[in-house]
Amino acid sequence: MKVFDLHCDQGHVFEGWFGSEGDFQNQLARDLIACPVCNSVQVRKGLSAPRLNLGATPVQSAATASESIAPTPAPAAGDDRLRALQAAWLQMSRRIAQQTEDVGAGFADEARRIHRGEVEERGIRGQATPREAMELLDEGIGVLPLALPDGAKETLQ
Repeated sequence: MKVFDLHCDQGHVFEGWFGSEGDFQNQLARDLIACPVCNSVQVRKGLSAPRLNLGATPVQSAATASESIAPTPAPAAGDDRLRALQAAWLQMSRRIAQQTEDVGAGFADEARRIHRGEVEERGIRGQATPREAMELLDEGIGVLPLALPDGAKETLQ
């Protein structure tokens, strides 16, 4: 199994697992790899450090002239913070998606029905125009604009 650090054109970093380099290239060519944060399919492979399972016994080794050993630089502290923020945002987005019902373009109407007690109160999400959102707020109905990434709305495979 190959684990690659992937980067989208929006600067998000995520991990991808593939059976081989060929599998990665095949999926990339068919736009099957998408950023879980922004859903961009403009993805490139970054530098990844190999994981070597050497067991508990210390191993001594030496490189021959035909081997190439290059140290992988440690990620900068800013990169770690960015990855942590991206992971937290995606986790929170998934939780919101799991705990709410998607009512689509009928969000404003459904929010009013809930507010008036015409239907059972529950958490909903959907689409509303800026005007509809302002009208809901004027009517005393609390709304929060929130852009959920597509990756939050489905289970990762």
